[in-house]
Amino acid sequence: MLPRLAITETISPLYQAYVKALKKAGFTGDVEISYASRLAVATDNSVYQQLPQAVMHPRTVEDVKLINRVASEARFNEIKFSARGGGTGTNGQSLTPGIVVDMSRHMKQIIEVNTNEHWVKVQAGVVKDQLNEFLKPLGFFFSPDLSTSNRATIGGMINTDASGQGSLVYGKTSEHVLALRCVLANGNELHTQAKTKQQVEDIIAKGDNEAQLYETAYSSCLQNRDQIVATFPRLNRFLTGYDLEHVFNDDLSRFDLGRLITGSEGTLAMVTEATLNITPIPSVRALVNIKYDSFESALRHAPALVKANALSVETVDSRVLNLAKSDIIWHSVADLITDVANQHMDGLNLVEFAGDSEAEIEQAIASLEQSLNNSISEQQHGVIGYQLTYDLASINRLYAMRKKAVGLLGNSKDQAKPIAFAEDTAVPPENLADFILEFRQLLDGYQLDYGMFGHVDAGVLHVRPALDMCDPKQEQIMREISDQVVALTSKYGGLMWGEHGKGYRSEYGIDFFGETLFTELRRIKAAFDPLNKMNPGKICTPLASNESLVSVDGVKRGYFDRQIPIAVRETLPSVTNCNGNGLCFNFDPKSPMCPSSKITSDRRHSPKGRAGLMREWLRLLSEQNVDFNDLSKQDQGFSVKSLALKTVHTLQGKLLTDDFSHEVMDAMSGCLACKACASQCPVKVDVPEFKAQFTQVYYSRYLRPMKDHVVANIERIAPKLANIPRVANLAIDNRLFALFSKQVLGYVDTPLLSVPTLSQQLQRETYKRFDLSQLAALSEREREGIVVVVQDPFTSFYDANVVSDFMALIKRLGFSPVLLPFMPNGKPQHVKGFLQKFASTAKDSAALLSQLADLNITMVGCDASMVLCYRDEYKQVLADQETQFSVLLAHEWLSLMIDSPQRQFKVKAQPSDTTYQLFSHCTEKTALPSSEQQWQTIFKYFGLKLMSVSVGCCGMAGTYGHEKSHYQRSKGLYQLSWQQPIEAGVEQYQLATGFSCRSQVKRFGQKRLRHPLQALLTHLEP
Repeated sequence: MLPRLAITETISPLYQAYVKALKKAGFTGDVEISYASRLAVATDNSVYQQLPQAVMHPRTVEDVKLINRVASEARFNEIKFSARGGGTGTNGQSLTPGIVVDMSRHMKQIIEVNTNEHWVKVQAGVVKDQLNEFLKPLGFFFSPDLSTSNRATIGGMINTDASGQGSLVYGKTSEHVLALRCVLANGNELHTQAKTKQQVEDIIAKGDNEAQLYETAYSSCLQNRDQIVATFPRLNRFLTGYDLEHVFNDDLSRFDLGRLITGSEGTLAMVTEATLNITPIPSVRALVNIKYDSFESALRHAPALVKANALSVETVDSRVLNLAKSDIIWHSVADLITDVANQHMDGLNLVEFAGDSEAEIEQAIASLEQSLNNSISEQQHGVIGYQLTYDLASINRLYAMRKKAVGLLGNSKDQAKPIAFAEDTAVPPENLADFILEFRQLLDGYQLDYGMFGHVDAGVLHVRPALDMCDPKQEQIMREISDQVVALTSKYGGLMWGEHGKGYRSEYGIDFFGETLFTELRRIKAAFDPLNKMNPGKICTPLASNESLVSVDGVKRGYFDRQIPIAVRETLPSVTNCNGNGLCFNFDPKSPMCPSSKITSDRRHSPKGRAGLMREWLRLLSEQNVDFNDLSKQDQGFSVKSLALKTVHTLQGKLLTDDFSHEVMDAMSGCLACKACASQCPVKVDVPEFKAQFTQVYYSRYLRPMKDHVVANIERIAPKLANIPRVANLAIDNRLFALFSKQVLGYVDTPLLSVPTLSQQLQRETYKRFDLSQLAALSEREREGIVVVVQDPFTSFYDANVVSDFMALIKRLGFSPVLLPFMPNGKPQHVKGFLQKFASTAKDSAALLSQLADLNITMVGCDASMVLCYRDEYKQVLADQETQFSVLLAHEWLSLMIDSPQRQFKVKAQPSDTTYQLFSHCTEKTALPSSEQQWQTIFKYFGLKLMSVSVGCCGMAGTYGHEKSHYQRSKGLYQLSWQQPIEAGVEQYQLATGFSCRSQVKRFGQKRLRHPLQALLTHLEP
């Protein structure tokens, strides 16, 4: 039985007093001090882990000021802070032992835009892609780019001076910041923008706190100007920490204090608002995808491509390409990166041209094509082929693949995982090829695996060596390589941190700046933050401080993970595989990735958050010498003794809330089990899988709610109720039952059974009855004409028209449909963590399906979540030989049918302007990424038009949307991306593949959507 896991890492008395004082002072934001909330921000996209004392989510600038003002009281001098945005830093920049001030939950408003003057004002929590989606209709975009643009916030970009693809033309974030609104450590506001010398002198003359900041920065940057220019390398990227060089413009006539804050990693002030320069969107874009025989060839050819006046040149090696080919992302770019006949492609350069003159772009492209054709014919530069596209959607898909490469490098099945610690080196582009060859020699000397990609136009290389951070010896190798990379980049005129900041690499700062300039950094830090409260240990410490900088040797996630037994880690690979890349924080409401994270804005309710909580839960189990694998194997059957113990523990749990298992369950219960994470996450973190495993073990100690038993038995209850559908509906469809269901069962909006039932509908037609022996007696040719429809409980009993229409469609297409008698699938049992019962159900179902598969009879189901269970969850609990069968979805079978038509059918004449809209089930379109395109091909085959509507999760997800505790979130998710297109369309032409999706639209949209196969049926002659 699961033991109680007491939380020992409690918030200190000092921070408890501070939180109490802050609330009393009128703080309006969210304050979170639970162990789970703190763990959720204890990691970022680095290898480090640092548990904070609390997490603050301010709603306003006044809240931020209050946070710092209260902390300025003498009794709170030891309080420390770190501002945080998307948490995508690769070097622990936002990790802190103090308080995390998270701007991303509430402070995400776009305040004002002025297209005439080309600027926009935003709050710090606005996501980069969110901003560009807002600006796109206006013809503008915020040009600094980065691979994490769909979850990185503007505040985070400013604090790390972010940049990426296209930086040679568009520059870094700092070059687009016009003004900042910040809060200092003492709670005062600071507004920055470029000023004349006279304006600066006027500020200094006031003699106040702001004057001290200006005087320190002004004198430091002016008096050391020659040394600053001599020290900083002439690179497009040279993230310094405090940008001493660019506080002044080139002729020293303008001074902008904000240039110190951009790139300061939150060590000087908290950025709350920013006024940004915006760029007109180029009217013409083109991308040439050049293929090489080796990665070295791609690197050495890059400088010539930069001279072709390209916007950017991005390089990808074969390791990254092969990872992309194994990921869901590949289906979108396969036609854009085709293989070259009889050639091995080992490197890639993506060369983009952009501008407003079509003639100039075409001329540049023509010149490049001529050069490439010469290289191919003369076998020079390793060029083996290329592809050109002017299509914006295709260009964006290629860059999406390139961006996802960051996360894909972490998708390794070995214990050693590619990790970030020396992966943003920058050297002059002309030195890059030689630098990389020596870098490779360094890594090869340790016999490490690695992948490489980067911005070769700027001399920036991304490389992530594979190391097992659970192995102390390999952790030491990380330190050794770090030291050698610092020396190597110096040798080639560059530096270790060209793009992703210092963070835990701050100890190397003095090596780059030298003693004199590093002292100037400390002077500036002392002026802004004399008590070292703002993200202490990063960049530098105040001049008078004796506190230490953080170190590359800081505590890492691996230290905690190695406390979990290896056998347990192997049982739950997606828990410990999570590398913190944060793609699950994708802001886009149309993205299916993690709906619970979108609707809550709570880091706990994300694949990353849930994986982190599970890791800690497993570690705490191991501390008590309890083996998770042993717990999972224990008999979960009913006994009076176990019921009594669970009752006692449940009652105790209501009084003793310090069982960490409760916090984990709270996060797990919000998961919709949509499984988007299993395919969308670069490292394939599968939350529904480990959620089910956790839930099973959790309820070995505590009583299950009645609603779980109802869901787990729905496949047995529904067939019985379908025998008396009118009576059952009468009992359900009334206020008394609704009240009982809501208060006792915890369910709302209970669906009604189909009337007439499926069996009643099928009696109208003459279909063959299912008889296994008769099917076996048929010839192989006769069996080819049989299509067995595999039922699921939701469609068969609550949306029976879909199944009966599917039977009719199969018949009209010239096949013989046979309805397989209903048998439980087990998916509801799995979702609720009844894994032993699920395994038994799966074994029984698989036995019958395997017999049909042995007869080579086609089997097809209607609902994606149920059908895909046969391919995923069944494989997790059954032996390989028990899952050698295939149940197709409707579109998969129809695709095969139209590819090899063997039957005759008649299509009705249709109006040419009829266009259907397809709303796809999120599980289907993430697990089967080509499904929407296949449906379009199918409709086209029948002379029909179908367009796919881009939406995220509808919010129903099986029974999730019917649970009282999730009702508001379910409704919010529907409103987030489904409501508007549903309201804008015509019901007759709106189609949805998922039963849960159709149910949600019926509930909140007051429309009855059909399945696509039902629309096809109406266009076929009987």
